[in-house]
Amino acid sequence: MQVVEILLVEAPHKPGNMAKVLGVIGSLDVTVEGLNAVRRLDKDTIWEITIEYDDSFDINQLFDAINQLPDTAMVGKSDRVFNRHKGGKIQTVSRIAINSLEILRDVYTPGVARVCQAIKQSPEKIKEYTNIQNTVAIVTNGTAILGLGDIGAQAGLPVMEGKAAILSELVGLSGVPILLDTKDSLRIIKTVEAIAPSFGAILLEDIKAPECFEIEAELINRIDKPVFHDDQHGTAIVALAALLTATKRTGVNIKDCVFGQIGLGAAGIGICSLMRDYGVKEVLGTDINQDALLRLGDLGGQACSLEELMQKADIVVATTGVKGLIKPQMVRQGQIIMALTNPDPEIEPQVAIDQGARFATCGKIVNNMLAFPGLFKGTLESGVTKVSHEMRIAAAECLSNLAKDDSLVPSALNKKAHLAVATAVYEAALAQN
Repeated sequence: MQVVEILLVEAPHKPGNMAKVLGVIGSLDVTVEGLNAVRRLDKDTIWEITIEYDDSFDINQLFDAINQLPDTAMVGKSDRVFNRHKGGKIQTVSRIAINSLEILRDVYTPGVARVCQAIKQSPEKIKEYTNIQNTVAIVTNGTAILGLGDIGAQAGLPVMEGKAAILSELVGLSGVPILLDTKDSLRIIKTVEAIAPSFGAILLEDIKAPECFEIEAELINRIDKPVFHDDQHGTAIVALAALLTATKRTGVNIKDCVFGQIGLGAAGIGICSLMRDYGVKEVLGTDINQDALLRLGDLGGQACSLEELMQKADIVVATTGVKGLIKPQMVRQGQIIMALTNPDPEIEPQVAIDQGARFATCGKIVNNMLAFPGLFKGTLESGVTKVSHEMRIAAAECLSNLAKDDSLVPSALNKKAHLAVATAVYEAALAQN
């Protein structure tokens, strides 16, 4: 895992001194991401140096080496990532300034009683007079957090806060993290069912397979509101979008390609399912788990070995969590390869390209953050209670159409792209009714 830190280094204000500091950093294979002179003293300058290094590296080696330079010293450091998380990343704020007794009485007691009575008489008015249609529950039990695995719900809270911050910043929705301290699927189902009246939609996040399949399916049946497992469907939407772009540029029809999925966990099964829904005729898959292979068969896919998949598939997607699983010699000329495991992919994109792949990318580019904000915005605005495969395909096609230049998908920070996805999902939702 890569660590980003900010160092404060005091060095003499003379030619060549900062070059010596940078030389020491480079000699230890540490990357400099930023350099800034923050304060000039009488004879010295304090520099802010942002560095990136692998967490297996002993950073004290670098500190000692800098301190050994003549008249040069480390005077401070901070972790950029932890700094951004300090105090949390989200908060609940009022949309109305409560700055008079009149306003207070209107928004709370006694005025609020009239609104409560109106909703009791006409339950649909909850969408008009509360924020429920802009509110998403982000539910996890912490059993499959990013590439970290089962680290518990509390340790997963920073991820859930990140999802909430993204929903707020990109599409104006309120995400509320819900941490469930249980691995019992039925208990999770009943708990989410019980709290569902508080929210417009349910986003299931980082719940491990195979439990995630049962939990999502049962909640869809029990709750008359959109339920969406992001690890399955968000990843699938962005993967399909990237593949639509790649195949379009190479002049082939994705529906006629042999598709191969390496790893049949939540993301892998979600991708295979969406490929089948899109009309891809031949879907191959491989996994060490036999139950996963059975699920693939239920979708109409064909189980095979890793070696056979690499030999036959025109398109290869990997979501295994295993760094370096795809060996360079396995790559076939002209293949499209997406190794989506973060932080380290099954094969580095450049290695795949060097071995003859026509397109190759990784999970830093093909990330579900491009899908779920717009999908939830469009779903909630449409008022539908289920997220259909037509809505997911509309999101994927929209993202592909927005890709510029050599990119497979638009930038995750492109707010217009997220709003365009929301519109595409909204229109697809209305068209199916």
